[in-house]
Amino acid sequence: MHFGNAYFYKLKMNRTTQTHTYEDLVLLKQQLLAWAQAYDEVVWLDSNDYEYQAYPEYNAILAVDAFTSIKTSYHGAFDRLEEYQQTTADWIFGYLAYDLKNDVEKLTSKNDDGLHIPDLQFFQPKKLFLIKGNVIEMHYLGMVDDEMDEDWRSITKEQNSICDVVSANNAPLKIKLKIHKEAYKEKVRTMLSHINRGDIYEANFCQEFYAYGTIDPYRTYKQLNAISSPPFATYLKMDMHYLLSATPERYIRKQGNKIITQPIKGTAPRGKTLEEDNAFAKELSQDPKERSENIMIVDLVRNDLSRTAQKGSVAVETLCEVYPFKQVHQMISTVISEIGVGISPVDVIRSTFPMGSMTGAPKVRAMQIIETLEDTKRGLYSGSVGYFTPAGDFDFNVIIRSILYNETEKYISYSVGGAITAGSDPDKEYAECLLKAKAMREVLEQIS
Repeated sequence: MHFGNAYFYKLKMNRTTQTHTYEDLVLLKQQLLAWAQAYDEVVWLDSNDYEYQAYPEYNAILAVDAFTSIKTSYHGAFDRLEEYQQTTADWIFGYLAYDLKNDVEKLTSKNDDGLHIPDLQFFQPKKLFLIKGNVIEMHYLGMVDDEMDEDWRSITKEQNSICDVVSANNAPLKIKLKIHKEAYKEKVRTMLSHINRGDIYEANFCQEFYAYGTIDPYRTYKQLNAISSPPFATYLKMDMHYLLSATPERYIRKQGNKIITQPIKGTAPRGKTLEEDNAFAKELSQDPKERSENIMIVDLVRNDLSRTAQKGSVAVETLCEVYPFKQVHQMISTVISEIGVGISPVDVIRSTFPMGSMTGAPKVRAMQIIETLEDTKRGLYSGSVGYFTPAGDFDFNVIIRSILYNETEKYISYSVGGAITAGSDPDKEYAECLLKAKAMREVLEQIS
């Protein structure tokens, strides 16, 4: 069932719940995602049991098989999402593409677009799996709850054998750059001139790497996740579009009346020895430029949250803390608030999107300058994937460190970016981009 432009009615859908326990979480997750490949709509969210994650909810979530859905361009997108979320009053899963900025501000997007993904798409899954601790809960809509027992038997028998077969017909992928090194550095210098004039204080500047060819999305995701194992990993499939994401960043979460957002700004490599690794982490924690980047975005996020918060409730819970990930150290801050009376869940997202870590300060002017300097429409990159619960809580990530794939047009893409501030050096910014791109390039080169 697809919702048209204005066709909504109240859905009072009950779900049948079945609970199972398991011993091997790694195996169960492999079995679930392999089993899900048979469906046209799939959202898989995996925390990878990241030990430093604040506000964990589930080890993993799988949603498949749309009962209802919504798909739209940016025009009036948040109004449509709000109506869909409130009318469905159920679990819904989907994504917010970066160009929804045009719905909340008077902005445009005219850059080259190789992926052609809609700006917003959500669905109400017939089948939902929630993994927490050593328990998995199956939540099925009534019209398919007679399939629960057979599905569970199929899942636990899944061996992944078919999905791991490597195709011998894939030609090697030739990865290209939309912006070559010298052009990138010149654009950074242009961004610095805007900063020196006082137009902006900071802006996130991104570049795309792309290739034409075919990939196995399931296998590609598995390899990317194995390299990075981040706390907000995502496998998404909708309308022949795939997102294979190893993102470490949470955008925003609603937990009752509490709002949590956790911007990342600041990156350093991992060391080859414990001593070197600790030195890199300490250097990042004390780096004036990296701390300045993070604090500027924290101020932006505080301002965004204040629009929907109870007066005086916005607070910085942690500031510029350094967290280790498999390939890099990241500097993360946590900002919280209490949602104001009469504020809808979608209002909170609308007032904070796009997230500060992927835009700049001042936000609107930064986005205007970004549009003139970047060569590619961002699409889902630097957007968000997540879900709403029936109670109106939500959790959304930030789409970075990700491979995007349009299977119909055989277009493969990954983008990386960094925050440009007055202290930025074009050569160092380019080197940071290559560091962030390393996992995606490695995976694509291995599978082709």
